[in-house]
Amino acid sequence: MLLEIVHETRYDYAAPVSLAHHLAHLQPMEDAHQQLLAFDLDVEPAPAQRRDSRDAMGNAQRHFSLVLPHDRLRVRAGSRVRVQPRFGDLQPAQSPAWDVVAERLRYVARAPFRPEVEFAMPSPYVPRLEALRDLAAPSLPPGRPLAEAALELMHRIHADFAYDSESTEIDTPLAQVLEHRRGVCQDFAHLMTGALRMWGLPARYVSGYLLTHAPEGGAAMLGADASHAWVQVWCPGTPGVPAEGLGAGWLDLDPTNDVVPGSGHVRLAVGRDYADVTPLRGVIRGGGGSHTLSVAVRTRVAKAAAEAAAEAAAEAGPRVASVNPQES
Repeated sequence: MLLEIVHETRYDYAAPVSLAHHLAHLQPMEDAHQQLLAFDLDVEPAPAQRRDSRDAMGNAQRHFSLVLPHDRLRVRAGSRVRVQPRFGDLQPAQSPAWDVVAERLRYVARAPFRPEVEFAMPSPYVPRLEALRDLAAPSLPPGRPLAEAALELMHRIHADFAYDSESTEIDTPLAQVLEHRRGVCQDFAHLMTGALRMWGLPARYVSGYLLTHAPEGGAAMLGADASHAWVQVWCPGTPGVPAEGLGAGWLDLDPTNDVVPGSGHVRLAVGRDYADVTPLRGVIRGGGGSHTLSVAVRTRVAKAAAEAAAEAAAEAGPRVASVNPQES
């Protein structure tokens, strides 16, 4: 699947901003199943300084600074990405038992460091809550294959929590989401992440995009007209989960839509939670203490150049020679 994504963010400030430093996670990831063919980040007004780097988890990030007064900021990210399904051969029943995986990751003094352990720990948006342990408990009987358990947990979150775009804000506590049983994709990703972590299982937060209709089956997707979020569960040795390269051992699950992500999901970045992979954040001096934020995301299937040219020619119809010399 060849996809084009346009992600535009605009801030309108109540008063001029005299100095601003921003950090963007807007460049899609690259690996054997997701190739970034083109990427452009346009910022208005033009930054005085900019720097590209990688964070501790390998995500592409861009720092930029504005030093002249401005009352508006517009950031437009354009991407062209080829996506291939990663989990078409997934065999959940052949996954290792969840309790065996958790036991291997328990702290042992002077034992070799396991980087996955970081994602079994609490994080700013995903605290330790006994209600999260209770949420996962029915899916985790002793000895159950990990991928099978994670899939059932995804199904139950999708069934038991209502998608409501007006129900939460970015900083709504996870305990409140649990109480009211409503939220958005960010909340559901944090719920599933926290539930697994309470049982010692590593889980990562994934930011990205998805098509309005899934290529695999064509079902309408929730959260398709904005940035999206889902979960990666550490499932080493599971048939159908990549065993090497970026993302090796991690199984993607989308509790908002109750699907294993396929060729309609584009990964931007991975982290412990939303705080690690916020698409755009920063610090400013000025601004009058308030601002208006607007975000627009469009994800669509891209057409190859030859296909697009052929369609354009067909729509134009046969060319007729002009009888007016001035138009020839």
